[in-house]
Amino acid sequence: MDKEKKSCETAEATCPHCSGKHKERSEKEKKDLMNRLKRIEGQVRGVEGMLESGAYCPDILVQVSAINSALNSFNKVLLANHIKSCVAENVRSGNEEVVDELVCLLQKLMR
Repeated sequence: MDKEKKSCETAEATCPHCSGKHKERSEKEKKDLMNRLKRIEGQVRGVEGMLESGAYCPDILVQVSAINSALNSFNKVLLANHIKSCVAENVRSGNEEVVDELVCLLQKLMR
């Protein structure tokens, strides 16, 4: 396990925010993901408005919980798409490193 953690940290040290890789998405996939993000953005703006208007704390907390749920749903869709396309294609072409990359990603998501 320490070996796995070290390899993940090494990958992070190279570029902590971006792998430098790119993904071509279908218009349908991109539209679905963008729509989800726009809804989340609207929810965040709604919470901002609630704060400005002095809304009751539990009401705000419920809305923040809904935002967290929407972000988790976004991540699940994006992860499933990644596994079905990027990971599967790389494994088929003999690039087993993508499995290590996926393990590191899952470790980061489960923190």
